[in-house]
This record gives sequence, structure tokens and C-alpha cells, in this order.
Amino acid sequence: MAREYFEVQAQFAAPAGGYAGKWFDPQFKKAEDPDARADRLWDRARAQAVVDACAGKPASVRDESKPSTQLSPLLFDLTSLQREANGRFGFSAKTTLGLAQALYEKHKALTYPRTDSRYLPEDYLAVARQTVQALGESGEALSSHARRALVADYVRPSKRVFDNAKVSDHFAIIPTPQPPRALTEAEAKIYDLVARRFLAVFYPAAEYLLTTRISTVEAHQFKTEGKILVKPGWLEIYGKQEQGEDADLPPVAPDDAVRADNVELKALKTRPPARYTEATLLGAMENAGKMVEDEELAEAMSGKGLGTPATRAAIIEGLLAEGYMLREGRELIPGAKAFQLMTLLRGLQVEELTKPELTGGWEHKLAQMERGQLSREAFMHDIAGMTETIVKRAKEYERDTVPGDYATLQTPCPNCSGVVKENYHRFACTQCDFSIGKHPGGRSFELAEVEQLLRDKHLGPLTGFRSKMGRPFSAELKLAREGGSGQWKLEFDFGDVASGEGAEAPDFTGQQPLGACPKCGGAVFEAGNSYVCERSVGPAPTCDFRSGKIILQQPVSPEQMRKLLEAGRTDLLDGFVSARTKRKFKAFLVKQAGGKIGFEFEPRPAKAPAKKAAAKTKAAG
Repeated sequence: MAREYFEVQAQFAAPAGGYAGKWFDPQFKKAEDPDARADRLWDRARAQAVVDACAGKPASVRDESKPSTQLSPLLFDLTSLQREANGRFGFSAKTTLGLAQALYEKHKALTYPRTDSRYLPEDYLAVARQTVQALGESGEALSSHARRALVADYVRPSKRVFDNAKVSDHFAIIPTPQPPRALTEAEAKIYDLVARRFLAVFYPAAEYLLTTRISTVEAHQFKTEGKILVKPGWLEIYGKQEQGEDADLPPVAPDDAVRADNVELKALKTRPPARYTEATLLGAMENAGKMVEDEELAEAMSGKGLGTPATRAAIIEGLLAEGYMLREGRELIPGAKAFQLMTLLRGLQVEELTKPELTGGWEHKLAQMERGQLSREAFMHDIAGMTETIVKRAKEYERDTVPGDYATLQTPCPNCSGVVKENYHRFACTQCDFSIGKHPGGRSFELAEVEQLLRDKHLGPLTGFRSKMGRPFSAELKLAREGGSGQWKLEFDFGDVASGEGAEAPDFTGQQPLGACPKCGGAVFEAGNSYVCERSVGPAPTCDFRSGKIILQQPVSPEQMRKLLEAGRTDLLDGFVSARTKRKFKAFLVKQAGGKIGFEFEPRPAKAPAKKAAAKTKAAG
């Protein structure tokens, strides 16, 4: 459940330029509340008191600076390459494996890709120098960095690169001395990732100067953090240059007059953990041993995880192909089938199939077999016993009799007023044949939604449905009698309001208008899945204004539409999903010229010298 909290953000004016700071509690200590942070206030009145106390007041400033270094990441194994390619280019794990395999087999430009090692053999130093020399002679974008590495003698023995103890059957993925030719755009991107990482591990660490600025106003403290890149080191390969002065943090001399020029209260809401992308899921699979509490089992899984570098992509693709997961942009969304499976396994009391401890136990027993402490026969006997138990339990139940912690609804059956109970697959009446599925259109019901649907015979509009082609759509749900007088059944209602010859005008009696139409000044009402001008519906429309209750998967509440019509824009809404990139974005909905509805994006944070960024605006369509 999202919780509202408040931040106080200030823009400070100083002779050398403005800078931003955020209020924080210097006495904050971590507590049981996982949402608590030093810069969060839970009481609006207290946050407003900070704003009132600090606005326009002078500030005293204290800076603390310390040097810091950052080493380059290690060489790539397959999983880390897949994660990087997914994060940078959106490539799936399967796509990255295929591209790396082509670079290895067809172009001979990369070493063997199906590896779980991020190190090279200790006798590979001469080959590494030969490869750097080949990169230097290639005339490509990286040639100058490769030549510098040779001239400066960066390619030297180092346990961060050369370590026999950390090389398994195959070593890390690196370029070969053979320059590639005629690469596709996608192949070139993967080759460039590997080549840059290969050079970067030999370059010196990047050096920073980290500065924390505390601005105190009327006993309230605001924190600003700056990071100056002093020596780019390996970051030079990625295009980073030295920064003489951090543009976000202008200097403040001891006698400078600093003032809290603008102090704002920001109302925000807590967010659930981010959904997995292929990059983060691959990382979780690779490090699944960290989720195991038993130290012995965790040790057995160390360096192994779930699957192998060569099979993890196939595991993810299999789950997608079978509908257990869905791709939404770069995010992976669990499908209704996944929730059904979890319910089934809980009901059959075989939840161990969902836990990494099962893999840990097997790895531990395999290690015992290697040491002669466990026989193969004993290991296989345990596997066979567990399999027999699972099959036996599965055969004990019919589809809708799988046991579980199911709900009994408060709202009675619309058909006979009997009690409606949840089972494995449906919500069903205990006294008649009425029932509805738990996952219409691939979207799982919340209990409160089912209660409302049974009570009002109508629910929505809702987002999160999927067509048979896997495309997302929004709709309302309704209960309608079959043939007008038969059994109640669940239907999608797309809420289209007709207009033109023969169309019947909706009855707005009893509705309060949300505001004036931005095109003609008529009253705007809710109608189906839209907000419409009263003059845009019926047999003789004279206006064409209408706006969906859901825009790019973002629900637009009547309250927000009222703000849009009266004040010219909504609050900042954070659930839009780009139709092109499938990525989420935040925006205000605003009235534009001609009565159109458009997007307005948040201004970028001001940089020194303080200038307010103009908001970008484009049509919402």
C-alpha cells in the first residue's frame, strides 16, 4: 500500500550561483519502518512548518570534501554481458547470447561466450598485449585508447584480471586479436561493449572529489551532494573527461551571503520495489544463493545460482513463451498463469519447488558425492521420492478442489443471494451455478474489485488486461444476464459512447459536470470510458471534445479531470506508458490551444547558474 510522505526542497542563492538542497533529520536512525528515510516527513503540518520557517531566510554553509576512487568493472562473463546489453540496449538475454555466439563462431572476434568466469589465466598476459595491440592498429574508435594503454604500460599482471583460481572451464569474454569485419549494428554494439570493458580493466582507477554541503537555515539542515571527476582513468574509454568544477555545486566562500531563495513542500508516495528487468532477473538468478539462510546450502550454491550462464536465457524465454511472464517495455510482469501456479503449489504443499533452497540442497549433495560422502544411489532415491510425493498430491485433487487459503466474499451471489467463495480457479456460488473466473483477460482480480463487481454489476475502467496477441488493453467489466434474462455472466465493456445520426444521447441527469469544455464551453460529464462534452454525443453533435479515462495506461480520475478543466493541468501523474518504447514516464496533462489535451513534463533540476528549465510540451493525441 502506497503511503504519502513529504519532502522539503530548497533552492539556495549564492554569489557564484544557485544550488539545490533537501531537508534532512541529522538525528535519523534506521528503525523497523522500511519506508523511513532521513529526508522524509510523514506529517504535512510539520513539513509546512519547515517551509514557513526557512523561506527567504539566510543560510550558513559547511562543506566536507574527501577523495574517492572507482575501479573499472571486471571483465564480462555471459550473465554480466547479458545484463549490460539489456540495460543499455534492451536486448533480451537470448538475443545477446545469439550475438555473442555469432561473434565467436562466425566472425572469430570474441572468445567463447558461454562462460561463468570473469578472469583470464595467468599465462594469458602476452595474448592480452597482442589483443590490445590489434585494437590499437584497427583504426576504430578505441584504437587511441589501446595505443595509450601500450605506451603507458597499463597491461600488467593483476589479480583483478589474471587469476587461475577464478577460471573454470572457460575464461572471461574478451576480443580476439582478429579484427571483426562486416558486423551488423547489433553485433557491433556487443563487440564494442566487450572491447571497451577489456581495455578498461587495465586502465587506472577513476579519481573523484566527493563534497557534502550542509546548509543550515533556522536550525533546519539541508543536504547537497556534489561529485567532481578529478582524473577520469578508465572512464576516459567511455568518453568521460576531467571536470574542473562540479556544475551542480558552485563554490561558497566563508563570507558569502547565502539565502534560501525558494523553499517547496513536495507531496510524494512510497513505491513498491521495482519490477524485474531481464538484467536484474539474471542478477537474481546468478546470486540466488544469497537468498538462502542455511549457511551450508548457501556455500554449496556459491558461484552457481539458478541455471548456468548458458541456460538462463533459455529459462527466461521459456517462461515468456508459456505465458508465466510478459514483457512490458524492459520490465518483466508476472502473468495470471504464474499466480495460478503459485496457488497450486501452495495448495499441494510443494512450495519447495519455488525456493532456491531446493537447488542449494542438490548442490550440497552433489558436493558430498564428489567427496565420496554420499552415493549416487542415495541421491537419486531422494529425488525419486520427492517426485512421487508431488505426483501423488497432484492426483488427489480436481481442478477446483485444490486446497488453499481462499476468501469468502461478503457480497452475496447476484443470482440467488447465496454465499460466494473463492477456489483455485474461480469465484463460485455455494448454492447455484453462478461463477466468474479469477483472471479475466490475463488480469488477476483483487478481492475488493470482485466485491464491487458483484455489488454494482459494473467495475472499472481497469488497466492490465492482455489480448490473445499479448497486447495490453483497458476496459470496464460488467455482469450481464445471458440473453437478457438468463444466468449472470462476466463481460468486457469498452464503454464507447455513440454520436451522429441514430445515436442516443446519454442521460446525464443526476451527474455533476466536471467543468467547462475547453473547445465550446459546454459541460463535461463522465460517459462510459470517456469524459465527453455534452454537445459531442447524441444524434446531432456540435463539438468533438472527449478524453479517455485511461490515457497510455494511466487512469485519469474525475478529480484530475476537474483540475485539468478548471486550472489548466492535472497533478503530476506517474503511470503513463509510452506506446513506442513501452517505458513508464511522468507528466502533467495540460490544456493546449484549440482545446486539445497534451503532456507537460517536469522541468529538469536547475543547475548553476540557477535557471528554471522550460517544460517541454507535446500533444497527447
